[in-house]
Amino acid sequence: MTALTLHYAPDNASLCVRLALEWLREPYVTSLVDRSRNGQKSPDYLELNPHGLIPALETPNGPMFETGAILLWLADRHPGKVFPAVGDPKRAAALSWLFWLSNTLHPALRMLFYPDKYLPAAPSSLRHATRFQIVGHLDRLEAHWTADHLLHFCYLAPMLRWPAIYGGSTAGYDLAHWPRLHRFAQVFEDTATVRGVARAEGLGATPFSAPTLPTPPEGSAI
Repeated sequence: MTALTLHYAPDNASLCVRLALEWLREPYVTSLVDRSRNGQKSPDYLELNPHGLIPALETPNGPMFETGAILLWLADRHPGKVFPAVGDPKRAAALSWLFWLSNTLHPALRMLFYPDKYLPAAPSSLRHATRFQIVGHLDRLEAHWTADHLLHFCYLAPMLRWPAIYGGSTAGYDLAHWPRLHRFAQVFEDTATVRGVARAEGLGATPFSAPTLPTPPEGSAI
């Protein structure tokens, strides 16, 4: 099987893809995108992802971008292993949660981390409003989360981590406030697969349940 190439930066959205690659035991190699040198905007990288965002995945069918699309493509290479296969009655609900993570929670986090890109005139106001929006999203996740598929877990876990360490003040964000999500984070990170990824990106011993700033062996998270 031809190895895939994951263009990544530590503790970026590529982390979601790396987790899925490891769970699926897909042969892959990594290629660092050096954010400290704005590598995601380099001409070579823009050939892979014209939007200048991380990740990009080189596949036998050409380069892919968008985290949710990459995750679904990977899952469909292994029908039923980490996500319901086409024809499985559980796929409808699973797709709904996957696209909610991609279209609702993930964009809200980007607004929290990069408010100046969305509202240059008043970034602190947008960040303040977005923080409350994210709390509401997590409240609904806590109350209604029914997904039990590894693909969801690979996407969700990093997004539970990031608000605690990026995006300015973390006042009001304590994952323990959401017991079900907190327990999920504890169980997920206490697996050999996740521990290996955490070591590779310098995420510490409790990367999702009690996150700290990363100390990656290469590259920069920001």
